[in-house]
Amino acid sequence: MRRLLLALFLLLASVVPSLAVNPDEVLADPALEARARVISAQLRCMVCQNQSIDDSNAELAKDLRLLVRERLKNGDTDEAVISYVVSRYGEFVLLKPRFEAKTLVLWGMPAILLVAGIVTLVLAGRRRAARIPGAPLSAEEKEALDKLLRP
Repeated sequence: MRRLLLALFLLLASVVPSLAVNPDEVLADPALEARARVISAQLRCMVCQNQSIDDSNAELAKDLRLLVRERLKNGDTDEAVISYVVSRYGEFVLLKPRFEAKTLVLWGMPAILLVAGIVTLVLAGRRRAARIPGAPLSAEEKEALDKLLRP
């Protein structure tokens, strides 16, 4: 039984790495293919939008994978290929946006929100500590309260 489960697990595990790259897309040069896979993992499929073109089965993703491989075969650097795709499709095509002046808010927002949350908690704690507790109830007030609470 254990052997059967192990064989089934190995069979299923061997299917996972195939992803969406078709055999006819794979470059003959392993170094170029590795570079193409790294670049493809950084580019967003414009159809799926939450998948890289390396993982997507969409036709546009296939076209982009072929474009990346063609540019690499022509001698472009990785950055040149990415810049070419960004020039055609915009910054949205990058799964991880570049750190630039126009994306500063995007990159800085988590830190800004963290600082704002800490300041809010500190101010709320100070306000709570600054409250003066109410004066204790007088004997008459306790008696009136007891009358109200008794059934």
